[in-house]
Amino acid sequence: MKDKDKPVLAVKDLSVSFTMYDGGMRRREREMVHQLSLTVNAGEIVAVAGSSGSGKSLLAHAILGILPKNANMTGTLEFCGRRLDEKALKQLRGKEISFIPQSVKYLDPLMKVGRQVMGPCRRRERRSRQAKMKQAFARYQLEESVAKLYPYQLSGGMARRVLISGAVMNQAKLIVADEPTPGLQETLARETMKNFRELAEEGCGVLLITHDIDLALKMADRIAVFYEGDILETVPAEAFAGDGEALGHPYSRAFVKALPQNEFCAPESFGSRV
Repeated sequence: MKDKDKPVLAVKDLSVSFTMYDGGMRRREREMVHQLSLTVNAGEIVAVAGSSGSGKSLLAHAILGILPKNANMTGTLEFCGRRLDEKALKQLRGKEISFIPQSVKYLDPLMKVGRQVMGPCRRRERRSRQAKMKQAFARYQLEESVAKLYPYQLSGGMARRVLISGAVMNQAKLIVADEPTPGLQETLARETMKNFRELAEEGCGVLLITHDIDLALKMADRIAVFYEGDILETVPAEAFAGDGEALGHPYSRAFVKALPQNEFCAPESFGSRV
């Protein structure tokens, strides 16, 4: 099997529920992700596309091991064939696995941007890390002076580009990008997707979580259609061509009709899998 055909990430039967209390202080479990399975191979972009609020970010947080304390997770996660448990995640997160979060609140408000993008490094590594940061800033149209700013001094678009810059600093084997393009100008959003494509061509696996399926279709290899905590189907991006007749689920076909260049029809409620 060639490297580009090997799963960098394998998600098997993942379920995520939350321990909650109702008005009578009765404890109950609410499941938000339902036995979800997904793979991302080296050298490909897999887009998880679905409407806002459907639970897509929970998938990213489960992979990174950053679910809240009241979350309960079952199923297995593997990275390059290695079980992704808490110990492994501590070793891999921020190094071989990079995360681009949806919220710019992930930036430390008390630390200058440059230190956050560079990450912890030894003194002898500082010069090379600064050079990498300079390249990342140039790629995402950020002035070098941005490194000396605090997050509150950044615009929303600048903060998002800073988050992306931090994620591409290391030679990660997997990038999990949770809605990386909102707030970016269209040209920069497309350039960001192009950069993801370049990273994939270098052998990185990219899991792109987005509701912008039109943008994802231009760069993704496969599309996983997400609906109410479940993946309805995973298909090659070409399956969305035309009227979506190659798609197996009515919700997926409704997504095609909802594209700006088509009928702009909002997907209806389809319940669970057909």
